[in-house]
Amino acid sequence: MEAFAGSRRLLGLNAISHLLVDALCAATVFGSAAAADANMIVLYNTLAFSTQCLVGLAADKIRQHGVAAAVSMLLVVLGYVLPLPIWIRILGIGLGNSVFHVAGGSMTLERSRGKAGALGVFVAPGAIGVTVGTLWPQLGAVFAILLTLCALLVIPLSRSSPAERQAQPAEVSLLIPILLTAAVAVRAVGGSAVHFPWKTGVAAALMMTFFVFLGKTLGGFVCDRIGAKKSAWISIVPAAVLIAFCSNWAVPGLAGQFLLNLTMPVTLWLLYRAMPDAPGFAFGLAASALWPGTVLGGLMTLTGPALWLCVILSFLFGLWAILYSEKKIFERKDENHEKTR
Repeated sequence: MEAFAGSRRLLGLNAISHLLVDALCAATVFGSAAAADANMIVLYNTLAFSTQCLVGLAADKIRQHGVAAAVSMLLVVLGYVLPLPIWIRILGIGLGNSVFHVAGGSMTLERSRGKAGALGVFVAPGAIGVTVGTLWPQLGAVFAILLTLCALLVIPLSRSSPAERQAQPAEVSLLIPILLTAAVAVRAVGGSAVHFPWKTGVAAALMMTFFVFLGKTLGGFVCDRIGAKKSAWISIVPAAVLIAFCSNWAVPGLAGQFLLNLTMPVTLWLLYRAMPDAPGFAFGLAASALWPGTVLGGLMTLTGPALWLCVILSFLFGLWAILYSEKKIFERKDENHEKTR
């Protein structure tokens, strides 16, 4: 019981730290000369996202996630406070962001007790952090102080809450992680190709952030309650319709974003179930795939039927990937259980 309470405290700390890391990174980027330099923004996002799969490989070998999280938080703080050339600061916060996500995600997965709910709790606050740091970069000093306090707490708290290795790996083929990773990228293409003309001003940005946050937070709990298969059906299909055909209006657009983000913890959870001995790599794969898909979707200038087809097909591919992977993971797990009886 004490170990479970410790895991919940660690999850809460990591969720708050996630918000602060993303907020401070955004404040560093948009509160400096980098805000006027698109190259610096691209550099930051590339480092923060695309390196996570490589960081995950290293994290799975070292297995010091609490230490890595603390160091990464302090690196982000230093990137904000030190009077260095902007590209060095961007390098620091980008790599710090990458390491924190992998370390925090690994701790969450290893203490999830086979459930998806904790994943949503950890991942969701990042959306708030990005928005707050972008809109109010002048709060960077506050974020830095709070993040430093979190860095001091994460090591002792992680050590008081031991990781729990999944007892029976699913032993699925390499195809499943590849398929789920591709689904993240493809779905990001479709989701980023759509523009929301009503999303102007602070109020609209905050509303969008809230619905993204809510979707990610609830997605894992919905998965735990009704399973990955049903979660995918009730979220992806209506999300595809709303985002493809109703993005010009705020209410259906927000509903579509909420439903789409319900699937994020589900995909991460399935990746971990497919490779339970590599939590860092599983978490990093999804993030690394998200960035190129987002960039490609953002560069598209599709309209009308071409845009609708892009969204529908990309979301349906994501649906199929989840359904197929869920079947193979649990089919194989049942076979392993029968052999050991």
